Amino acid sequence: MFSLNAPVPGTVSREAASLRPALAGAGVTRFRDRHSLVVKRFEDRDEERYVVLPRLRERLRTVLRDQPTFEIRVARVDVFENPPRGPGPVVYLAVESPGLRELHERLVDAFGAIEGLEGDGYVPHVTLGRGGTFDADALADLSARVDPVTWTVSELAVYDSRAREPAARLSLPG
Repeated sequence: MFSLNAPVPGTVSREAASLRPALAGAGVTRFRDRHSLVVKRFEDRDEERYVVLPRLRERLRTVLRDQPTFEIRVARVDVFENPPRGPGPVVYLAVESPGLRELHERLVDAFGAIEGLEGDGYVPHVTLGRGGTFDADALADLSARVDPVTWTVSELAVYDSRAREPAARLSLPG
């Protein structure tokens, strides 16, 4: 599967690392070492990746042709108690970004939505880990530890989940 991701700056990864002891204390057992922000997923077809990637890259270039840069902000921790995929709960940094939501909607219009994850179900986030127990007080305590981070997205990456690496980069025209 390929996905289109917004880069996550090192300051966000450092924030995630600073939360690790508190998350472990809450019972998180599986931590995310690489932090990403998925803008849109593209489901696998029966075609080979070397065929799919060039087509996807060209379609994305067309859709993103006049896409402006946009800001993203993380400032609090939240949780998916019952995530649509994989074991829960999933604890994450919540993303605030009208520009990201607009881009996601544009990509869903062009490529379709993956049921339960995208369209109306899309919740932009940076995953911190899985497991644990979180009530409102625990989330408030974790959120109070977050130093807000804001950054401008001027490039997106097509990520290849099989190879576990970026397969292409696309600059936003501004």
